[in-house]
Amino acid sequence: MPDEMDLNPRGWRRPTWLLLLVAASVAFTFTFACAAPFAAFAAASACTLPRRDAYSAAGAVWLANQGVGFAFLHYPWTMNCLAWGAALGTTALLSTLAARLTLRRLAQVWAPARNSVTFLAAFAAYEAALIVFSLLLGGAENFTPAIQGRIFAINTVALVGLLALDRVGVAIATVETVRLRRSKNLTRIVARKHA
Repeated sequence: MPDEMDLNPRGWRRPTWLLLLVAASVAFTFTFACAAPFAAFAAASACTLPRRDAYSAAGAVWLANQGVGFAFLHYPWTMNCLAWGAALGTTALLSTLAARLTLRRLAQVWAPARNSVTFLAAFAAYEAALIVFSLLLGGAENFTPAIQGRIFAINTVALVGLLALDRVGVAIATVETVRLRRSKNLTRIVARKHA
């Protein structure tokens, strides 16, 4: 008989969620390339995962983005492109830090409001870091209201989708927990009757 831990939905929920975040990063990268919604991933990770896992998710999402970019989207192997890749990784971690700090300060706030403000903090940190990197690496001309509005919209839609996906996972885990408890109770009742 499998160990009780193997049947516990909480045991598979976190790794499954991390895998879904990475898979979503791959999908977003194929769709948006350099406009992958790192701020949305930072906020979603901060809102749904413990601190260490949130940072691990940020790194894994960034790594998946870069892997797809260089392997399939033919990002150029230039020093500037590699530097921008490192800048995006740093920015993803800084966005996660901003999201975590905001989330901690708003722990008692209604969850939808807390998640929204957490996202805004992650997005602000993401954009601020990118502006600094663009001054160093070039590309400041890309910071126009139209482009930033598009990036904000992509991140907003991505966050809503990621948080909805998380809620589905929580619902499935809850149903599985109830099912396992009932099954365990039924097993105990049957065992007592036969004892």
